[in-house]
Amino acid sequence: MTQPTDIRRAHLGEHLRTALSLATRGVPPLPLRAGKRPFGNCPECAGSACGDRPHMKAAGPCQCPRPCHAWAAATTDPSVLSSPAWAAAWRQAAAVAYNPGGAGLTVVDLDDADAVAWARRTLPPTRTVRTTRGQHWIYSRTMQSANQVRPGVDIKSRMSYARWLGPGTGTMTELPGAVLALVETEETTPREVVVSSVSTHITVDRTGSTGCRHTEQYVLTGLMRGLEKIRARTTSGAGSQAYGAASFLAAQHADCPGPCGLDALSEHIVAAAVSVGVPEPYAQRAVTRGLSSRTGRAA
Repeated sequence: MTQPTDIRRAHLGEHLRTALSLATRGVPPLPLRAGKRPFGNCPECAGSACGDRPHMKAAGPCQCPRPCHAWAAATTDPSVLSSPAWAAAWRQAAAVAYNPGGAGLTVVDLDDADAVAWARRTLPPTRTVRTTRGQHWIYSRTMQSANQVRPGVDIKSRMSYARWLGPGTGTMTELPGAVLALVETEETTPREVVVSSVSTHITVDRTGSTGCRHTEQYVLTGLMRGLEKIRARTTSGAGSQAYGAASFLAAQHADCPGPCGLDALSEHIVAAAVSVGVPEPYAQRAVTRGLSSRTGRAA
Protein backbone atom coordinates (compact mmCIF):
# COMPACT_ATOMS: atom_id res chain seq x y z
CA MET A 1 0.00 0.00 0.00
CA THR A 2 1.42 3.38 -1.00
CA GLN A 3 2.09 5.60 1.99
CA PRO A 4 1.70 9.42 1.91
CA THR A 5 4.93 11.25 1.29
CA ASP A 6 6.84 11.42 4.52
CA ILE A 7 7.54 15.02 5.46
CA ARG A 8 10.22 15.14 8.09
CA ARG A 9 9.01 16.85 11.27
CA ALA A 10 12.19 18.97 11.38
CA HIS A 11 11.16 20.53 8.06
CA LEU A 12 7.52 21.09 8.91
CA GLY A 13 6.21 24.63 9.04
CA GLU A 14 5.04 26.06 12.35
CA HIS A 15 1.34 25.77 11.49
CA LEU A 16 1.59 22.16 10.39
CA ARG A 17 3.50 21.26 13.54
CA THR A 18 0.72 22.87 15.58
CA ALA A 19 -1.93 20.98 13.61
CA LEU A 20 -0.22 17.61 14.13
CA SER A 21 0.10 18.33 17.84
CA LEU A 22 -3.62 19.14 18.07
CA ALA A 23 -4.50 15.98 16.18
CA THR A 24 -2.68 13.82 18.73
CA ARG A 25 -4.97 15.34 21.40
CA GLY A 26 -8.15 14.59 19.46
CA VAL A 27 -8.63 18.16 18.24
CA PRO A 28 -9.32 18.25 14.45
CA PRO A 29 -7.39 21.19 12.88
CA LEU A 30 -7.44 22.91 9.51
CA PRO A 31 -5.34 25.67 7.89
CA LEU A 32 -6.56 29.27 7.59
CA ARG A 33 -5.52 31.66 4.88
CA ALA A 34 -4.96 35.39 5.29
CA GLY A 35 -7.97 37.07 6.86
CA LYS A 36 -8.58 34.08 9.17
CA ARG A 37 -10.71 32.36 6.51
CA PRO A 38 -10.59 28.71 5.36
CA PHE A 39 -9.15 27.93 1.97
CA GLY A 40 -11.69 28.09 -0.84
CA ASN A 41 -13.05 24.97 -2.47
CA CYS A 42 -11.14 23.50 -5.39
CA PRO A 43 -12.73 23.76 -8.88
CA GLU A 44 -14.13 20.23 -8.64
CA CYS A 45 -15.98 21.12 -5.43
CA ALA A 46 -17.13 24.66 -6.30
CA GLY A 47 -20.83 25.21 -5.95
CA SER A 48 -21.28 21.88 -4.14
CA ALA A 49 -20.69 20.08 -7.45
CA CYS A 50 -18.99 17.25 -5.57
CA GLY A 51 -21.92 16.72 -3.20
CA ASP A 52 -20.00 18.23 -0.27
CA ARG A 53 -18.25 16.33 2.49
CA PRO A 54 -20.18 14.01 4.79
CA HIS A 55 -21.62 15.57 7.96
CA MET A 56 -22.36 18.93 6.32
CA LYS A 57 -25.92 20.17 5.87
CA ALA A 58 -25.90 18.64 2.38
CA ALA A 59 -23.99 15.46 3.15
CA GLY A 60 -22.59 13.78 0.10
CA PRO A 61 -19.90 11.57 -1.40
CA CYS A 62 -17.02 14.09 -1.66
CA GLN A 63 -13.66 12.36 -1.46
CA CYS A 64 -11.56 15.44 -2.24
CA PRO A 65 -8.09 14.98 -0.71
CA ARG A 66 -7.60 18.74 -0.37
CA PRO A 67 -8.75 20.93 2.57
CA CYS A 68 -12.00 22.00 0.92
CA HIS A 69 -15.32 22.74 2.68
CA ALA A 70 -13.96 24.77 5.61
CA TRP A 71 -14.65 23.19 9.02
CA ALA A 72 -15.79 19.91 7.44
CA ALA A 73 -12.23 19.29 6.21
CA ALA A 74 -10.79 19.36 9.75
CA THR A 75 -9.28 16.01 10.64
CA THR A 76 -7.16 14.26 13.26
CA ASP A 77 -5.59 11.95 10.65
CA PRO A 78 -1.87 12.90 10.50
CA SER A 79 -1.44 11.23 7.11
CA VAL A 80 -4.05 13.61 5.68
CA LEU A 81 -2.70 16.69 7.45
CA SER A 82 0.83 16.06 6.18
CA SER A 83 -0.19 14.79 2.74
CA PRO A 84 0.96 16.40 -0.53
CA ALA A 85 -2.65 17.47 -1.19
CA TRP A 86 -2.55 19.71 1.91
CA ALA A 87 1.03 20.92 1.45
CA ALA A 88 0.17 24.01 -0.61
CA ALA A 89 -2.40 25.13 1.95
CA TRP A 90 0.10 24.80 4.80
CA ARG A 91 2.69 26.77 2.87
CA GLN A 92 0.19 29.62 2.44
CA ALA A 93 -1.45 29.28 5.86
CA ALA A 94 -1.63 32.36 8.07
CA ALA A 95 -3.06 30.52 11.10
CA VAL A 96 -4.50 27.24 12.36
CA ALA A 97 -8.14 26.66 13.23
CA TYR A 98 -10.04 23.69 14.66
CA ASN A 99 -13.54 22.30 14.71
CA PRO A 100 -14.71 22.60 18.36
CA GLY A 101 -17.60 20.18 17.86
CA GLY A 102 -15.21 17.52 16.58
CA ALA A 103 -13.30 17.82 19.85
CA GLY A 104 -16.46 17.71 21.98
CA LEU A 105 -16.23 21.42 22.81
CA THR A 106 -18.16 24.67 22.55
CA VAL A 107 -16.40 28.03 22.18
CA VAL A 108 -18.15 31.21 23.29
CA ASP A 109 -16.38 33.79 21.13
CA LEU A 110 -16.39 37.16 22.92
CA ASP A 111 -15.35 39.77 20.41
CA ASP A 112 -14.81 42.84 22.59
CA ALA A 113 -14.50 44.14 26.15
CA ASP A 114 -18.26 44.60 26.55
CA ALA A 115 -18.89 40.98 25.55
CA VAL A 116 -16.22 39.77 27.99
CA ALA A 117 -17.82 41.82 30.78
CA TRP A 118 -21.20 40.27 29.96
CA ALA A 119 -19.73 36.76 30.15
CA ARG A 120 -18.11 37.46 33.51
CA ARG A 121 -21.44 38.60 34.89
CA THR A 122 -23.49 35.83 33.30
CA LEU A 123 -21.58 32.61 32.63
CA PRO A 124 -19.78 30.16 34.92
CA PRO A 125 -15.97 30.43 34.74
CA THR A 126 -14.22 28.00 32.44
CA ARG A 127 -11.05 27.70 30.38
CA THR A 128 -10.27 31.05 28.75
CA VAL A 129 -8.14 31.94 25.73
CA ARG A 130 -7.18 35.53 24.92
CA THR A 131 -7.90 36.74 21.39
CA THR A 132 -6.90 39.91 19.55
CA ARG A 133 -9.86 41.91 20.84
CA GLY A 134 -11.56 39.67 23.39
CA GLN A 135 -11.60 36.09 24.68
CA HIS A 136 -12.71 32.54 23.87
CA TRP A 137 -14.53 30.79 26.73
CA ILE A 138 -14.33 27.04 26.17
CA TYR A 139 -16.83 24.56 27.61
CA SER A 140 -17.07 20.79 27.35
CA ARG A 141 -19.97 19.30 25.32
CA THR A 142 -21.28 20.47 21.97
CA MET A 143 -24.25 22.43 20.70
CA GLN A 144 -25.58 24.22 17.61
CA SER A 145 -23.33 27.01 16.35
CA ALA A 146 -24.71 30.52 15.81
CA ASN A 147 -23.35 33.98 15.09
CA GLN A 148 -24.34 37.21 16.86
CA VAL A 149 -26.48 35.59 19.54
CA ARG A 150 -26.02 38.91 21.32
CA PRO A 151 -23.73 41.90 20.63
CA GLY A 152 -20.17 40.70 20.17
CA VAL A 153 -20.94 37.05 20.99
CA ASP A 154 -20.73 34.06 18.63
CA ILE A 155 -21.18 30.38 19.51
CA LYS A 156 -18.77 28.02 17.76
CA SER A 157 -19.24 24.29 18.19
CA ARG A 158 -20.75 21.87 15.66
CA MET A 159 -20.43 22.85 11.99
CA SER A 160 -18.06 25.71 12.76
CA TYR A 161 -14.39 26.50 13.32
CA ALA A 162 -12.43 28.60 15.78
CA ARG A 163 -8.91 29.95 15.49
CA TRP A 164 -6.35 28.09 17.59
CA LEU A 165 -4.66 30.58 19.92
CA GLY A 166 -3.26 28.21 22.51
CA PRO A 167 -4.63 25.96 25.25
CA GLY A 168 -5.76 28.83 27.47
CA THR A 169 -5.93 29.01 31.25
CA GLY A 170 -8.36 27.84 33.90
CA THR A 171 -10.38 24.69 34.45
CA MET A 172 -12.84 23.73 31.74
CA THR A 173 -16.41 23.33 32.93
CA GLU A 174 -19.50 21.79 31.37
CA LEU A 175 -21.61 23.73 28.90
CA PRO A 176 -24.16 25.73 30.95
CA GLY A 177 -27.83 26.21 30.21
CA ALA A 178 -27.24 29.95 29.87
CA VAL A 179 -25.25 29.34 26.67
CA LEU A 180 -27.71 26.78 25.32
CA ALA A 181 -30.55 29.25 25.85
CA LEU A 182 -28.88 31.75 23.53
CA VAL A 183 -29.47 29.61 20.45
CA GLU A 184 -32.27 27.24 21.48
CA THR A 185 -34.67 26.85 18.57
CA GLU A 186 -37.77 28.97 18.85
CA GLU A 187 -41.09 28.12 17.21
CA THR A 188 -42.07 31.64 16.21
CA THR A 189 -45.68 31.83 15.13
CA PRO A 190 -45.87 32.69 11.39
CA ARG A 191 -48.40 35.48 11.74
CA GLU A 192 -48.43 39.23 11.42
CA VAL A 193 -47.49 40.74 14.76
CA VAL A 194 -48.86 44.13 15.78
CA VAL A 195 -46.30 45.31 18.28
CA SER A 196 -48.34 48.32 19.25
CA SER A 197 -51.01 45.97 20.62
CA VAL A 198 -48.80 45.34 23.64
CA SER A 199 -49.32 48.06 26.17
CA THR A 200 -46.35 50.33 26.82
CA HIS A 201 -47.92 51.66 30.01
CA ILE A 202 -46.70 49.24 32.62
CA THR A 203 -47.19 49.28 36.35
CA VAL A 204 -45.42 46.87 38.65
CA ASP A 205 -46.48 45.84 42.13
CA ARG A 206 -43.44 46.64 44.31
CA THR A 207 -44.97 45.65 47.65
CA GLY A 208 -42.84 42.49 47.70
CA SER A 209 -39.56 44.26 46.99
CA THR A 210 -38.70 45.12 50.58
CA GLY A 211 -35.01 44.33 50.12
CA CYS A 212 -34.49 46.23 46.86
CA ARG A 213 -32.10 49.18 46.80
CA HIS A 214 -33.47 50.72 43.60
CA THR A 215 -36.22 53.24 42.92
CA GLU A 216 -39.35 52.27 41.03
CA GLN A 217 -38.34 54.51 38.12
CA TYR A 218 -34.93 52.82 37.86
CA VAL A 219 -36.52 49.38 37.78
CA LEU A 220 -39.16 50.33 35.21
CA THR A 221 -36.60 51.97 32.93
CA GLY A 222 -34.52 48.79 32.79
CA LEU A 223 -37.64 46.68 32.23
CA MET A 224 -38.95 48.87 29.41
CA ARG A 225 -35.62 48.73 27.57
CA GLY A 226 -35.71 44.94 27.73
CA LEU A 227 -39.31 44.77 26.52
CA GLU A 228 -38.55 47.03 23.55
CA LYS A 229 -35.72 44.72 22.43
CA ILE A 230 -37.96 41.66 22.73
CA ARG A 231 -40.81 43.23 20.74
CA ALA A 232 -38.37 44.16 17.98
CA ARG A 233 -37.68 40.43 17.38
CA THR A 234 -40.77 39.78 15.31
CA THR A 235 -39.30 36.94 13.24
CA SER A 236 -36.77 35.16 15.44
CA GLY A 237 -34.58 35.54 18.51
CA ALA A 238 -37.27 36.79 20.88
CA GLY A 239 -36.78 33.89 23.29
CA SER A 240 -33.07 34.53 23.54
CA GLN A 241 -33.75 38.24 23.95
CA ALA A 242 -36.17 37.45 26.77
CA TYR A 243 -33.42 35.50 28.48
CA GLY A 244 -31.09 38.47 28.01
CA ALA A 245 -33.61 40.94 29.43
CA ALA A 246 -34.20 38.77 32.50
CA SER A 247 -30.47 38.25 32.98
CA PHE A 248 -29.89 42.02 32.73
CA LEU A 249 -32.51 42.73 35.38
CA ALA A 250 -31.06 40.07 37.64
CA ALA A 251 -27.62 41.67 37.33
CA GLN A 252 -29.03 45.03 38.37
CA HIS A 253 -30.24 43.46 41.61
CA ALA A 254 -27.30 41.16 42.28
CA ASP A 255 -26.08 43.30 45.20
CA CYS A 256 -29.48 43.83 46.79
CA PRO A 257 -30.18 41.93 50.03
CA GLY A 258 -33.56 40.97 48.54
CA PRO A 259 -36.33 40.23 47.97
CA CYS A 260 -36.61 42.50 44.92
CA GLY A 261 -39.91 41.34 43.47
CA LEU A 262 -38.39 40.14 40.21
CA ASP A 263 -41.19 37.63 39.74
CA ALA A 264 -43.57 40.53 39.08
CA LEU A 265 -41.21 41.83 36.40
CA SER A 266 -40.87 38.42 34.79
CA GLU A 267 -44.57 38.33 33.91
CA HIS A 268 -44.11 41.33 31.63
CA ILE A 269 -41.03 39.81 29.95
CA VAL A 270 -42.86 36.56 29.25
CA ALA A 271 -45.88 38.47 27.90
CA ALA A 272 -43.67 40.47 25.53
CA ALA A 273 -42.04 37.31 24.17
CA VAL A 274 -45.40 35.58 23.69
CA SER A 275 -46.72 38.66 21.86
CA VAL A 276 -44.17 38.13 19.08
CA GLY A 277 -44.82 34.43 18.71
CA VAL A 278 -42.66 32.64 21.30
CA PRO A 279 -44.50 29.67 22.85
CA GLU A 280 -45.31 30.52 26.47
CA PRO A 281 -43.54 27.46 27.99
CA TYR A 282 -40.34 28.39 26.15
CA ALA A 283 -40.65 32.03 27.21
CA GLN A 284 -41.22 31.02 30.85
CA ARG A 285 -38.19 28.75 30.74
CA ALA A 286 -35.92 31.40 29.19
CA VAL A 287 -36.96 34.07 31.70
CA THR A 288 -36.55 31.74 34.68
CA ARG A 289 -33.04 30.86 33.52
CA GLY A 290 -32.22 34.51 32.99
CA LEU A 291 -33.37 35.63 36.42
CA SER A 292 -31.45 32.86 38.17
CA SER A 293 -28.27 33.28 36.09
CA ARG A 294 -26.79 36.01 38.25
CA THR A 295 -28.71 36.10 41.51
CA GLY A 296 -29.03 32.37 42.11
CA ARG A 297 -32.73 32.97 42.72
CA ALA A 298 -35.76 34.24 40.84
CA ALA A 299 -37.35 36.32 43.59
